[in-house]
Amino acid sequence: MKRLVCLDINDKKYEVAVEPNRTLVDVLRNELGLTGTKKGCEMGDCGSCTVIMDGKAVNSCLLLAVQADGRKITTIEGLETDEGLHPIQESFVEKGAIQCGFCSPGMILSAKTLLDKHPNPDEAEIRKAISGNLCRCTGYQKIIEAVKTVNS
Repeated sequence: MKRLVCLDINDKKYEVAVEPNRTLVDVLRNELGLTGTKKGCEMGDCGSCTVIMDGKAVNSCLLLAVQADGRKITTIEGLETDEGLHPIQESFVEKGAIQCGFCSPGMILSAKTLLDKHPNPDEAEIRKAISGNLCRCTGYQKIIEAVKTVNS
């Protein structure tokens, strides 16, 4: 039996009827068309499905949509404004931290969570913040450089 959930995603309210076993990533992608959140391993290991919920980076593949009821969620689509890309997104582009792009949304949102709490992190703090996100293209160094230079 479906349950009505109220989601606050990217400062927009949604009411969606979902099966109790539907994951947040599935609802974001299939019900709401927010396909920037990627679906990778579906086990919480790769981080491609990372979103920000109530200020914390979470794997949306491990979270049921009903658990997100009433929570504030930011997806990669929520970072861009009328003025353009978010500074984190711009830094990723400028530093070549985006290769195939599959891990980029999760990496960017994990980095944003870190930078919101700690605007000038060192390399160890950056590595820890993105440790739940796998990238097979960049070797991580360009990603770390991008995060380091956001507020420089």
